[in-house]
Amino acid sequence: MEKHPIKTHPTLGCCGLDCGLCPRYYTVGNSRCPGCCGPDFWQKHPSCSFITCCVKKRNLEVCAECSEFPCSKFKDAGKYDSFLTYKRVIQNLDFIKEHGVEEFIEQQKKRIELLLIMLKHFDDGRSKSFYCIATTLLSIKDLKGALDNAEQKIKEDKSESDDTKTRAKLLKGFLNDIAAREGIELTLRKK
Repeated sequence: MEKHPIKTHPTLGCCGLDCGLCPRYYTVGNSRCPGCCGPDFWQKHPSCSFITCCVKKRNLEVCAECSEFPCSKFKDAGKYDSFLTYKRVIQNLDFIKEHGVEEFIEQQKKRIELLLIMLKHFDDGRSKSFYCIATTLLSIKDLKGALDNAEQKIKEDKSESDDTKTRAKLLKGFLNDIAAREGIELTLRKK
């Protein structure tokens, strides 16, 4: 049986996606995604052209490490895809090209920590995807600010701390306000 490569950082897609900020990465059960080329990836996902070129052929962690980046695969990256987090692919890869994978992973860890707080304390059972998109697209400073504001408002209002619907509504409101101010879409608009 052919041995499949496992990446050092499966939370980072070789194409620049933040796999560690994806709802499927936080799914409990067999449908959980292990991240890009993570453990058991090959039993759950077909390969893609980015993995074939970057990981299998060139033995790289991420496309930004390639001397040919950006290649034609990135011509329209993020322009036409309805998956909102694709909008950060080029920005992520440019950051990696300039600062390296390790510095990107350190920033991503901060985002993952903030996401885990949101999922633990503010998830009403219907907000996981929203929080994943927000932690991908908004700045770390703004994410921390939204969490701080939500916690402060809960204390001021003496809201029931176990009322996750109220907690989710507050945090989502702060995140949506930040996104609107920054001109960032956190939900797909229905056509």
